[in-house]
Amino acid sequence: MGISFGFPRMRHAGERRDFLPCLMAYLHEAGAGDLVLEEGYGAGMGIAEDAYRAAASTVRMADEAETLAQDVVVVLRCPRDEALARMQPGSVLASMLHYPTRPERVGRLLDLMIHGVSLDAITDDVGRRMIENFEATAWNGVREAFRELARLYGRFALPNRRPLRVTVMGSGAVGGHAVRASTRYGDLDLRDAMVSGGMPGVEVTVVDFDLTWNESYMLDRLERSDILIDATQRQDTSRPVVPNDWIAVLPFHTVLLDLSADPYDLDADPPKVKGMEGVPPGSLETWLFHPDHPAYDRLDPRVESTHRRMALSCDAWPGISPKECMEVYSREIQPVLRVLLETPADRLDPDHGRLYERAVARAEVSRWHASNPI
Repeated sequence: MGISFGFPRMRHAGERRDFLPCLMAYLHEAGAGDLVLEEGYGAGMGIAEDAYRAAASTVRMADEAETLAQDVVVVLRCPRDEALARMQPGSVLASMLHYPTRPERVGRLLDLMIHGVSLDAITDDVGRRMIENFEATAWNGVREAFRELARLYGRFALPNRRPLRVTVMGSGAVGGHAVRASTRYGDLDLRDAMVSGGMPGVEVTVVDFDLTWNESYMLDRLERSDILIDATQRQDTSRPVVPNDWIAVLPFHTVLLDLSADPYDLDADPPKVKGMEGVPPGSLETWLFHPDHPAYDRLDPRVESTHRRMALSCDAWPGISPKECMEVYSREIQPVLRVLLETPADRLDPDHGRLYERAVARAEVSRWHASNPI
């Protein structure tokens, strides 16, 4: 009998995403054994269980515990600790595990003898991620930021206003998509309406991370920003890119957009803070934070949040459009799961074999840890 796959539902706030029936059809045709889906799988996106059964005859519905007992467990975001403890030693967990910023998770997977395969760590031979949805991260966030700016900035829709000014910090993959999205207001229909109304467009300035240390430059830049976007990828997350004191110079209508979604953890060694100090952490349930939102007061008192603006923060921006997001991930994950079907996790070779085998091997937790000791 073929390798079995379990698909538990996610328990994160506001989360509705599940993999699509097309992935079950792919696994069935590739020779997988049982495909065990948690009862209600797909319901958050309006997909009936019968659609999954129609996609593959080996699909069956079960409770969460049974999905976690399969040979390979597939879930977009990492299950909570008590769920990990119910997985079988030697089984595989394919999920976004974020090893560099979650060292305690790495240790737990190793202790439980689970072969974690971090989807966000699967890269080609030159380091480019092979499972990502950076475009949706940027476009969803930028769209929501412009909607808030339209509400806050009285001159937003006036033909005689100056161009809107967006500052993007970070010039990597997310930052690149954020630039393009910003030139189009994050919404092609809105852009068409603005153009037809004779409104000036958008001026986008990209500030590479290596320039963000320059206080005089940054303060001048911030004073002229209508939207400030953090798309940085920091090696040192113990220091903010924009200290809270700098936020004081922003115009009162400025919208802060957190695309990096770094967590706060002041008890870690070294401590972790967001790139824009004082912005609350958000989720798919709550991502809009006006200056008097109670989330500011719930921050660790060691986080400075005296100076506030309208802030948008979400730990899963692609999930705002769940079905469109999962169309991407259901396609991208297929060759990864084929590798796990054909090669036992403890025999994956990071140096030889096919591209995806090498990539999956590098993303397996024990091999990643050996190359990146924490």
